[in-house]
Amino acid sequence: MKQKVLVIDDEAQLRKALSRIIELEGYEVYQAGNAFRGLKILNEVKDIMLVICDVKLPDINGLEVLGRIKQTNYLTEVILLTAYGTIHDGVFAMKKGAFDYITKGDGDEQILVTVEKAVEKAKMNHRLFELENKLETRYSFERIAGNSRVIKETIRLAQKVAPTDSTVLVEGETGTGKELFAQSIHNASLRKHKSFVAVNCSAFPKELLESEIFGHKKGAFTGAAYDKKGLFEEAHEGTLFLDEIGEMPSELQAKLLRVLEEHTFTKIGDTKPTKVNVRIIAATNRDLHRDVQDGKFRTDLYYRLSVFKITIPPLRERTEDIPPLVEHFISLYSAQINKKIEKISGKFLQKLQSYYWPGNSRELKNVIERAIILTDEGKLSINLLPLEILYPTGAEPATINSTLSDVEKNHIARMLDFTNGNKTKAAEKLGIGVPTLYRKIEQYNLK
Repeated sequence: MKQKVLVIDDEAQLRKALSRIIELEGYEVYQAGNAFRGLKILNEVKDIMLVICDVKLPDINGLEVLGRIKQTNYLTEVILLTAYGTIHDGVFAMKKGAFDYITKGDGDEQILVTVEKAVEKAKMNHRLFELENKLETRYSFERIAGNSRVIKETIRLAQKVAPTDSTVLVEGETGTGKELFAQSIHNASLRKHKSFVAVNCSAFPKELLESEIFGHKKGAFTGAAYDKKGLFEEAHEGTLFLDEIGEMPSELQAKLLRVLEEHTFTKIGDTKPTKVNVRIIAATNRDLHRDVQDGKFRTDLYYRLSVFKITIPPLRERTEDIPPLVEHFISLYSAQINKKIEKISGKFLQKLQSYYWPGNSRELKNVIERAIILTDEGKLSINLLPLEILYPTGAEPATINSTLSDVEKNHIARMLDFTNGNKTKAAEKLGIGVPTLYRKIEQYNLK
């Protein structure tokens, strides 16, 4: 596919000659004799990678054209042409967003090299834009599956706080999707084009965590062979996500509080403070309020972090969200594993909705991925579920008053459930013959 270039110049002879040179290099070239016509072409023709524009045009100055292009087509690169170029004019044009500023009469070879570099830059702009869009789609509120009232209210609160710079504390059990909410808040904020940096505060010992978050100077401690940027610096003008904030040592809690209040911190081994502009989103699966009462977490930091608190409900409290979550995970993993799932059995969903889900959505995701791997029929049935879901601890327990017949009856019923009614498989797993199984089914009225 040919890359598209637009040449805007009121000197027809020069415009045609330049366009011909560029066309011979394999580009698709559009021409305009004035700014108005050029901007109209740019609006009508998709994916013009480069505009080569004369500075002096009969209707609008080329620098103003540059400004308009960068407002509406900021992925497109612009090269300005001038009959009398100066260093000052060139610097000014590039500050305004021009890719380059070249003088008319420069050799064809030099112009073509500049055109090639500018088109490559524009192609990179488009690739980065597509990547950002994919990331925004992946981490957007629309991707949080669920129809329950509680999850919709949680999403509504997160959407309210997202455009602000307020510190957010996300609470919830392990596996509820705290980082997904944090990333979605970042991607709905004014900082979305800057970095989202995440760190798990429970993953490092105190000394390493301090260096990881705040950085250090060369020679600050044994093994510090070079200056190291901390995650606060990496997240400058973006968002820093502090997962498992309740595990942060008390010494670092004080240092974090200072950053939140003064927007400065001091690296290990440094004498001068470093200023940063970072939004903090923290998350925890602990009861931080209780930790404050027990003296395990700083009171002042807790209230500074919980300016806006979001609590993600556990999956067992919103079982109506399980079917849409299952559909979402099937869509995700069937494409990755290259298996088409055409049917989900009613018993499969019933078992999922009756399970306690200590690992929440993360556990459900793993169960669905496992089931897709195991199925050979394009169907998700109950026999694909792990035993802890089929027979959760404490479900229908045998009591001291149960007879041997009761225990046998319940065990056979569960095995038939597990094999989705396949009597041959059930007999094999029970270690009995198929005729014996049929006799037991008749005896216990398990038809």
